[in-house]
Amino acid sequence: MVSIYFAAKNTIYKAVEDDGWTLQEIEGPEDIRSVAYDEVSGRLYAGTFNKGLHASDDGGNSWQQCGADVLHPRVMSLAVSRTEQLGEFSVIWAGTEPSMLYRSEDGGMTWTDSPALLELPSEPEWSFPPRPETHHVRTIQLDLHEAGRIFVGIELGGVMRSNDNGKSWEDRKPGSHHDSHSLEAHPYVAGRIYEAAGEGFAESKDGGDTWEKFNEGLGGYTYMVDVAADPGNPDTLLASVANGPYQAYLPERAHTRIARRTGEGGWTFIDDGLPEPDGSSVFALLTDDTQKGVFYALNNTGLYISKDAGMSFKKAEMDWPKALENLRIIDAVLVN
Repeated sequence: MVSIYFAAKNTIYKAVEDDGWTLQEIEGPEDIRSVAYDEVSGRLYAGTFNKGLHASDDGGNSWQQCGADVLHPRVMSLAVSRTEQLGEFSVIWAGTEPSMLYRSEDGGMTWTDSPALLELPSEPEWSFPPRPETHHVRTIQLDLHEAGRIFVGIELGGVMRSNDNGKSWEDRKPGSHHDSHSLEAHPYVAGRIYEAAGEGFAESKDGGDTWEKFNEGLGGYTYMVDVAADPGNPDTLLASVANGPYQAYLPERAHTRIARRTGEGGWTFIDDGLPEPDGSSVFALLTDDTQKGVFYALNNTGLYISKDAGMSFKKAEMDWPKALENLRIIDAVLVN
């Protein structure tokens, strides 16, 4: 049974597939920017823009704030480890604005930071254009094959790598993009890391040692917000793209598409089963490690599922709240 948690404004939604799809609304903290779920403990996390990190152990009926004395109040990204559990909790990582990465081993009650991240030579150049006085950790990807290896994407700064759980860091490398939006690792093929960025797509096939950019076929749609790889084939990818940030996020002015790449070919656009680009805000893309060839795409218009490795989609039938049609999906996570 697949469950997808996703956030829009002050609400978390839980879509569940069990003899059809159902959708549950969960009242969350104010202005959610990131969500995560610990399958070991059952704890649900929500990071907010100005109210810090919150956690729920009862499916969102009640929330408690975590790490208020340590974390910056703007928690922009979260990642729960699939491979590292200590006691009843999985290790969780939080990325904030201003940029800092934090680690918790006890469900978010206590945290350690990673000050070496801000000692990188490129740090003085980091800046987020809408708030140029600052920048943030937009995305966190834990290596699924190499213990202690972590990638973070700084918006706007680039992809940084640590091989020792954040004690030290390597600066951005040639071939990666600087306006990093999403980082993904392949669950079964070691070394494959994918980056979606404001300048397009980049990937590493050697665990972040080297990177290569690839935008062939995207045309003007090089503003890439998310990327996902087929669990059954590391060379089959989907990406959510737009012409620029103005057309990406708010439904009233959105114009976005999904692009597909397989093998050594260029990107092609997918239309079968998907909504019209106009009014369709940028998709969150998800996969399930146990389902080869299956992709989930989620935005303001609904949840769409592909079972043919991204060549076509079908909309999931469920009661879709009218309010969601006018909201951007901020973050989403799939759990089993």
